[in-house]
Amino acid sequence: MKDKRVLYVSSEVIPYLPETEISSMSFEAPKMVNDNGGQIRIFMPRYGNINERRHQLHEVIRLSGMNLVINDLDMPLIIKVASIPKERMQVYFIDNDDYFKRKATFADEDGNYFDDNDERAIFFAKGVIETVKKLNWSPDIIHVHGWLASFLPLYLRNYYGTEPLFENSKIVTSVYNQGFEGTLNKDVKEKILFDGIEEETINALEEPNYVNMMKVAVENSDAAIIGSDELPEELETFLNNLDKPVLKYHKKEDFSEAYLDFYQSKLL
Repeated sequence: MKDKRVLYVSSEVIPYLPETEISSMSFEAPKMVNDNGGQIRIFMPRYGNINERRHQLHEVIRLSGMNLVINDLDMPLIIKVASIPKERMQVYFIDNDDYFKRKATFADEDGNYFDDNDERAIFFAKGVIETVKKLNWSPDIIHVHGWLASFLPLYLRNYYGTEPLFENSKIVTSVYNQGFEGTLNKDVKEKILFDGIEEETINALEEPNYVNMMKVAVENSDAAIIGSDELPEELETFLNNLDKPVLKYHKKEDFSEAYLDFYQSKLL
């Protein structure tokens, strides 16, 4: 992996959020690439329950200040950055007061998922891509973790499809058994269509549940990794019939060699 560039885009990363399969692998995978001589960038949302002072987040003025259009509204993009202690790994945080200031990740204190999680996912995808463009950093591999990050493959392939920086980038999406009940806002399809993305690429989002979001992500990726020992049956069937490379599940204790081999043999 020496000098190869891997962009990690995740809905959650330790130590900034509690440990889950997603937050753990979103730390372990970049650490593995870093330890093997690769270059990495990590992006996640700056949720309001992340302690900025404790984790020493600070705004990067040269990257902030852009407006992203979400459903015909201008939403300011704020970029913050922090370093994971002892690991020499920087994490970029996508922030916006309307979408991420609330003191929670995906749901309120009663467990009700936020009605604008769809717009937060669109904003996150666009924010990551626009920031990487500003950094002028062309990744060899883009590895996506978590449903809030899952619109990134769709937007990169369809909305930013002619962007030279990503011309040779390969996308891999990890699929976990860590979704949400019910559906996103039913208007999400119209909001994506507003961006000029073709309807046939998002037909599955007629019913914007977790399984269909992950299907759209994988369909717009070059490969997939199974991140949980068990998945919803419909997703398992979908991945078993996929005409793309799929890496089977590996535990955190023994994933390194399998991931490195998968990156190098299927994506580079």
